[in-house]
Amino acid sequence: MKNQARIYLLLLFVLLKYPLQSQTKQIPTTLIEHVWIVDGTGSPARKGSVRISGNQILSIGNLKPIAGETVIDGKGQYLSPGFIDSHSHHFGSLKKEPTGVAMTNQGITTIIIGQDGDSHPMDSLTRFFQQNNIAVNVASYTGHSSVREKIMGENDVFRKSSLEELEQMKKYLANDLQKGSLGLSTGLEYESAFYSSKEEVLALAQLAAKYNGRYMSHIRSEDIQLNEAIDEIIDIGKTTGMPVKLSHIKIANKDDWGKAGLIIKKLELARKQGVDITADVYPYTFWNSTLRVLFPDKGFTNLKSAELAVNKLFDATQSVLVRFAPQPAYAGKTIAVIAKERNESEAVTLMNLIQIAADYKKANPNASGIEALAGKSMNDEDVAEFLKWNQANICSDGAAGGHPRGYGAFTRVLGKYVRAEKTLSLSEAIHKMTGLTAQHLGLKQRGKIAKGYFADLVLFDPSTVNDNATIKNGKALSSGINRVWVNGKMVYHQQQATGELPGILIKRN
Repeated sequence: MKNQARIYLLLLFVLLKYPLQSQTKQIPTTLIEHVWIVDGTGSPARKGSVRISGNQILSIGNLKPIAGETVIDGKGQYLSPGFIDSHSHHFGSLKKEPTGVAMTNQGITTIIIGQDGDSHPMDSLTRFFQQNNIAVNVASYTGHSSVREKIMGENDVFRKSSLEELEQMKKYLANDLQKGSLGLSTGLEYESAFYSSKEEVLALAQLAAKYNGRYMSHIRSEDIQLNEAIDEIIDIGKTTGMPVKLSHIKIANKDDWGKAGLIIKKLELARKQGVDITADVYPYTFWNSTLRVLFPDKGFTNLKSAELAVNKLFDATQSVLVRFAPQPAYAGKTIAVIAKERNESEAVTLMNLIQIAADYKKANPNASGIEALAGKSMNDEDVAEFLKWNQANICSDGAAGGHPRGYGAFTRVLGKYVRAEKTLSLSEAIHKMTGLTAQHLGLKQRGKIAKGYFADLVLFDPSTVNDNATIKNGKALSSGINRVWVNGKMVYHQQQATGELPGILIKRN
């Protein structure tokens, strides 16, 4: 007993002299002070500070520094939610370039992939994040074309599917939806999906709706059959009852330039009738795609089809061939210049380039990205009208190279359409890059500066923010984006990546 008493006394002495440290470590905080907060809701900017704790926003207001926290002086700049790119092709570059500067230099913190009907299975994306760290967040749709190629065969998609194939596609889609896909995306203008029936697309969309998914579409035509293509996506929204989004809305037929207002009226009428239809838009008058999209009837050897393309669907004097593997010397030249070099008409050159690329693909079956055109097909007035529509959010449709939108779409909006042309107010533009986009996609706790939301943030100077990327220099970094945080970690500062890689895979709840 005496020995036990001595042991208790010894333990008491040790505890009094050396009290146990709390096992709960205090999470470090960061205070971003002296900023104008543009919170992503569309409300005007207000002065204040934002405190981050871990990966979340802890508090907002007139905050004072506390002992031990990191303090960043915003010096009167503007703090907004991280920009959400609702239509991105950047994912392919992230394994090689995990810091994602193509995105973060323009303030993008979350990208939505699986666009135009082309996607990776959710299982593959999950494995990617288990094996790799990247700087930005990623969410994905399931691509209709990818599903068709999986079930029908990559070289056998130029037809309607059979009932048996459609049932297999449904099973594949259901599996992906169960694993967190946001919904179904289609690229109906492209050949891998162009031959699908409306019934096939609707059946898959109805399945996505059963899983509370969403539908996003590069519609069947952005030029001569634009109205019919819009009718199809409206019908899908009406029949399924789920939200539908029109990808990178545009008018690519010269005969219809100036009619953006009429298209918006059509979309608004559908909304009044109960269809939750929205759109995204990028701030350029030229697209980036294959030469083949210039042939709506897929008559690639038909001279009349080629002449329609030259006369109505793009400007050969301003459209640049940004990539052409069979003859790399053509890259960087307009179709008009190439036609002159070849001593051909522009229409004949267009047909010949498509045939040369097809022959190259046949000889090099594993080659990808053989050709790409930056096609001048829209006018500024229509782009501005679409940007102003209250149900249009901003996207890039970009990749890490080629079209300048890959490095500068969001900063171009802030520099050109907010500061220079005043098409949008600053708070409207930020809303269209953040809170509205999150709403359109069903993303939770992102897109706003609010307590408990994830700390995806951008500190920028509205007086200097600008895009610098061009067709000739597609990777020029933007000006005015000073700091970017993803999930509470600073990933970009003073036009450089910090090396932090906190991005996560976001799955549908």
